[in-house]
Amino acid sequence: MFATMSVQVSPTTLLALMERLRETGSAIDPAEAVDAAIRLWLAAPSGAPPAAPRGYQWKTLFLPEGTWLRMAYRGDHEYAIVEGDHIMYKGRAISPNQFAGGYAESVRNAWQDISIRMPGEKNWKIADARRRELARAAATPVAPATPTAAAAAAATPAASSSAAPMSAAQPAPRDTTPGQGWTEPERRKYRFRLEDVAFD
Repeated sequence: MFATMSVQVSPTTLLALMERLRETGSAIDPAEAVDAAIRLWLAAPSGAPPAAPRGYQWKTLFLPEGTWLRMAYRGDHEYAIVEGDHIMYKGRAISPNQFAGGYAESVRNAWQDISIRMPGEKNWKIADARRRELARAAATPVAPATPTAAAAAAATPAASSSAAPMSAAQPAPRDTTPGQGWTEPERRKYRFRLEDVAFD
């Protein structure tokens, strides 16, 4: 018998571990699972770069390892899972098209007929909907970091007004002649009075 010591674990972590053990049907004791996880963590090389993600590349859609695929046909469901770089169905590696067509025994559109549940997700989503979401996210324009010509012109109105000829749309130049009280010490540091600027 091995000597044991207690280690504090947060209640949420312990409950998640017990739930995972229950879901997988494992008969291992939670303390043994924690001990095995720590030994695995200690055995992992600390300075090694992170490994490239494993998974199956389905055209523009990447399915990471652990992704479930579900095919529904005539009220029944069949499941496949991504293991390593392959989709495994009944012990053999297949493509999504083979999974959809082989289970239904007819020509099917795999994008429309296969639902996907990525690791860590709870809900299933049709593969085509995922592909369209990915395309929309890639097509969303990112705001440029450099200012546009319109923004630059708005930032320097004095330079643009002196270079451009006067037109009917431009306001008349501001009268900057000092008024009553303008020469007071607190006013000398400002070029315009706040009243003139606020009501433009």
